[in-house]
Amino acid sequence: METPEAAAPAGGFFPSFLLLGFATLVAALLGAAHRLGLFYQLMHKVDKASIRHGGENVAAVLRAHGVRFLFTLVGGHISPLLVACEKLGIRVVDTRHEVTAVFAADAVARLTGTVGVVAVTAGPGLTNTVTAVKNAQIAQSPVLLLGGAASTLLQNRGALQAIDQLSLFRPLCKFCASVQRVREIIPTLRAAMAAAQSGTPGPVFVELPVDVLYPYFMVQKEMVSAKPPKGLVGRGVSWYLENYLANLFAGAWEPQPEGPLPLDIPQASPQQVQRCVEILSRAKRPLVLLGSQALLPPTPSDKLRVAVETLGVPCFLGGMARGLLGRSHPLHIRQNRSAALKKADVVVLAGTVCDFRLSYGRVLSRSSKIIIVNRNRKEMLMNSDMFWKPQEAVQGDVGSFMVKLAQGLQGQTWASDWAEELRQADRQKEQTFREKASMPVAEHLNPVRVLQLVEETLPDNSILVVDGGDFVGTAAHLVQPRGPLRWLDPGAFGTLGVGAGFALGAKLCQPDAEVWCLFGDGAFGYSLIEFDTFVRHKIPVMALIGNDAGWTQISREQVPCLGSNVACGLAYTGYHKAAMGLGAQGLLLSRESEDQVVKVLHDAQQQCQDGHPVVVNILIGRTDFRDGSIAV
Repeated sequence: METPEAAAPAGGFFPSFLLLGFATLVAALLGAAHRLGLFYQLMHKVDKASIRHGGENVAAVLRAHGVRFLFTLVGGHISPLLVACEKLGIRVVDTRHEVTAVFAADAVARLTGTVGVVAVTAGPGLTNTVTAVKNAQIAQSPVLLLGGAASTLLQNRGALQAIDQLSLFRPLCKFCASVQRVREIIPTLRAAMAAAQSGTPGPVFVELPVDVLYPYFMVQKEMVSAKPPKGLVGRGVSWYLENYLANLFAGAWEPQPEGPLPLDIPQASPQQVQRCVEILSRAKRPLVLLGSQALLPPTPSDKLRVAVETLGVPCFLGGMARGLLGRSHPLHIRQNRSAALKKADVVVLAGTVCDFRLSYGRVLSRSSKIIIVNRNRKEMLMNSDMFWKPQEAVQGDVGSFMVKLAQGLQGQTWASDWAEELRQADRQKEQTFREKASMPVAEHLNPVRVLQLVEETLPDNSILVVDGGDFVGTAAHLVQPRGPLRWLDPGAFGTLGVGAGFALGAKLCQPDAEVWCLFGDGAFGYSLIEFDTFVRHKIPVMALIGNDAGWTQISREQVPCLGSNVACGLAYTGYHKAAMGLGAQGLLLSRESEDQVVKVLHDAQQQCQDGHPVVVNILIGRTDFRDGSIAV
């Protein structure tokens, strides 16, 4: 027989179990209430009478960040934000392809040091941007991509143009987010803008579903049935939808900070700078390679130029650093980089990485002391485990580092014979260019001579946009940007098709500059339709097409290696006539007008100054100028 003492624990079990079950139920109900936004709605108003919409919040954040241009190709998903931006004085510029809109935003980012902004519609609108977003990632351009999306309620339910957009862009962007409620628009966009510019700059993506952009009454009409619900299930569904709608708009119009958040920009430590000062102070044949990162904010280009001049070390300039020292500076070495690197005893790679452009580091001498500075540690150490080793690797802002390095070496001088040796090699190489310019070609014009005349004609206020293979590769040796931030190329990704977008962004940023676009004929095929954009928006730019009727950079290797020109041939197309059909001006240069090259260039300049976009179709022959250049 069981004693009372033995039965007591069993009797106490059931109240404890019931208490635990009750607590679990309460916790579950509280969690459900939180997820449904019931607590938030108790404290925050839903203004059902308001005609405001989420697009206004987007525009307010962009204006607070100093955004002047929004590039787009229109779509119903994003119409509210386009209209709101226009009302706030942000210029909305629509292109004929979404990829052009991203390239234009990229150019704005590079030339202004701010975030370039583009908005496209859902699904295909976003997938059309992928190449340009990847290009911005590799070029380290801070671009904000705003993408429309299906209603939050209809995600994964087969809605029009609804795909998993976040998964598509996570590998391409530093920051990806999908806004689920109107009140989240402002903080999400502020965080995205800060992420784009912090650390290593790059593109960011914010998804804006259609129901967070349109006003309450329109979303209500689509989401909640006007007919009274029937039955218990119907009333339950109706309550859920009405609550979902309320949570979507709760607190939507409450004041929030809209301005920029602080940026996180890495800086070299004083100890690292001092070690680099000591290494460079002992150099006999120092050399600096400056890359695009050197031109990033917060160091202004004029301050960087003074630092480079004060340092007094011969330098090569690449990417956005081209033009930093102007057209003919004694410290700027332009040719024979590989040979110079082999002879240098100390090399400063300032924003330059050891990828294919430096033969993965193999062009560096094993006996050289290498100082490398970069915001991105992974890029900074690329291939250092195989072909080269840094003496000092500094993760930090390149421009700021160069200023501090120059300050630490104030008064230091180097023997003039080293710089003179490099300049003499430059002069010898340029003499070979002049010889190649005078050689006859089988048909049409000699591209080397044409580009020499472009160099002679190019004004000081010009911005050069380059988009192509063989013709542009030749131009890189012959045509010099006249100042900093006056050269735009795709960067390490080597993307064709950047030309029209870059030109669009450049001319909008600097309306008083002459924008000269150097195109290969293959690359121009991507940009042709955007002359409609230039005409509609009154954007006068000059396009010079080196038309050799082929993908010459490829055929140059393919034919001798594989014995066939398959897929490399194009035609001497009348691109100037096609541009005229789009409302632009068109000019032709061929062997018959060989002595008129400069005159035609001046005519094109005048037409641009009169407000017309111009295409100059330059029929060129083929030379051996770029024999041995790489295409893979």
